[in-house]
Amino acid sequence: MQELMSATSTAVKFGTDGWRGLIADDFTFANVRVAAAAIAHYVLAHEDPSAGVCIAFDTRFGSQSFAGVVAEVLSRAGIPVLLADRITPTPALSYAVRERRSAGGVMITSSHNPAEWNGVKYKASYGGSGSPSIIARIETYLGTPLPEAANPAPITRVDFLPDYIAAIERFVDLPGIRASGHKFLIDCMYGAGRGVVSGIFARAGIPFVEIRGEINPAFPGINPEPILPHIELSQRAVVENGCSAGLITDGDADRIGAVDEHGDVVDAHKIFSILLKWLLDRKDWSGGVTRAFNTTKMLDRIAARYGRRLHEHGIGFKYVCDLMLAEDILIGGEESGGVGISRHLPERDGMLNSLLLAQVMADEGKTLGQLVAALQGEFGEHQYGRIDMHIDDRLKQSAIARARAGVADFAGMKVLRVETLDGIKFFLENPACAARPNAAETWLLLRASGTEPLLRVYCESCSVESVKEVLAAAEQFVLQGSRGVPA
Repeated sequence: MQELMSATSTAVKFGTDGWRGLIADDFTFANVRVAAAAIAHYVLAHEDPSAGVCIAFDTRFGSQSFAGVVAEVLSRAGIPVLLADRITPTPALSYAVRERRSAGGVMITSSHNPAEWNGVKYKASYGGSGSPSIIARIETYLGTPLPEAANPAPITRVDFLPDYIAAIERFVDLPGIRASGHKFLIDCMYGAGRGVVSGIFARAGIPFVEIRGEINPAFPGINPEPILPHIELSQRAVVENGCSAGLITDGDADRIGAVDEHGDVVDAHKIFSILLKWLLDRKDWSGGVTRAFNTTKMLDRIAARYGRRLHEHGIGFKYVCDLMLAEDILIGGEESGGVGISRHLPERDGMLNSLLLAQVMADEGKTLGQLVAALQGEFGEHQYGRIDMHIDDRLKQSAIARARAGVADFAGMKVLRVETLDGIKFFLENPACAARPNAAETWLLLRASGTEPLLRVYCESCSVESVKEVLAAAEQFVLQGSRGVPA
C-alpha cells in the first residue's frame, strides 16, 4: 500500500489544545502535515473514523490554506472531512463537532498570540479541548508514516455558523436586551468573531458599534488578546459612542474581555463573577463552580453564599473541561478570559459570554460599571493585577527556587501561608485590607512558564494601590537574583 510519509519534526509539539509555531519558521505546510498525520493516526486508532472530522480556520495569515492541507491529509487517510467554507470561531467548530457527533475537530488558529504565529488545535468528540491523555496519544504518532486509503474520503464544504449562532441565541432574551435601551461596543480584534455578535444584534434591533471587524492578519498595533494595552481603542470607543459596555473577543473568539461605560477595564475575574451570580440568581440550574488557581477568590464567596461547591484546580481550561465531563458543573473558568457553561459546551466561548453580559445588564437594569460596583459592594472589593516578566531561564529558576525556600514577607506584609497547587502562592497579612469591611484576601502568585523564558506574577488584594505595591515588591524580589543579592 502506498504511504503518506510524515517526516519526524521536532518543531511539532502538542500542548493543551494543540501545537503553535511561527509562520514560515516552524509553522510550515510540511510541519502542518506532520501534525495532521498524527491526528489522523489517533482518529483511526481510537475514534470512529467514519464519523469524520470537522476542520475550521480563523483570520490569520494562511489559515485557510493550512486548513486545506489538514483536510487533504485526513481525506487521503480515508477519514471524511467537513471543512469550513468561511472564517469560523473556535467555539463554533467545537459546537459542530459535538452536535454532528464527529470523531473530532481541527481548528487552525493561534488564538491570542501575535500575528506571526499560527497553530493547530485539536477538539475531541465531546466538543472541547482534547484531554491530556488524548493529546499524549496524538504526540506518540508524530513522525509516523500514515497509510493511504485505497480511495480518498470526501471533503465537504460546510458553513458551521448558522447552527452555532442559533444555539447561543437560545441562551438569551434578545427582545429583552433590545428593550433595555443599552448600546454596545463590539470589538472583534480583527479575529474570527467578526460579524457574529454584531449580526445577532443587528437582526434583533439592538444598538451597537463594531470596531476591528475587518480581516487584517497583521493585527495592526496589537496582539488579539482582550487585555491592556491591546484594548485601549475599545476604552476610547465606548466613551466616544456613548455605549453602556464594550464586549471584546480574542483572535479565535473563545475568550472575552470588557470595558464599562466609562472606558474602565472590567477584568475576566469580574466578568466570571457577574455571570456566576446571574446564573445563580436567575436560573434554576444545578452544578458546582470551577476556577483556576490564579483566579479571584470572590468566586469562592459567591459559591459559598449560594451553597455551591467550589472546585479549585490548575491553570488551563483543560481542568475545567475534565471536571465538566466528570461531574455536575454549572460554570468554570480561568484567569485569561476563558469561561465555559456546561449546558452549552465544555469549552470557552467569548461570543456566548458577550451575549450573556448584555443579558445580565438588561435583567438588572444596570450598565456594566454599575454591575461591577454592586458586585464589589456585596462581596467586598477585589482588585487584580498581573505582570509578565520576560527573563532568562536562569533568573526565572532562581526566583522560583528562592520562593520555594521560604519568604518571610512581601512589601512589608507578613506571609501567612503558602499554597503550591500550580506555582507558588503567598497569602499576605495586609493591614490596609484589615481596616476594610469584607475585604479581599491579599495573595501573590509566582508561576514560571514551562516552555518560555517567562515568569508570570499575579496578585489580588482589596485595592488597586495594594495590588500595585505587592506586584512591585514581587518584581524586585525576582530581579534580585540578577544582582546576586539575597532575598
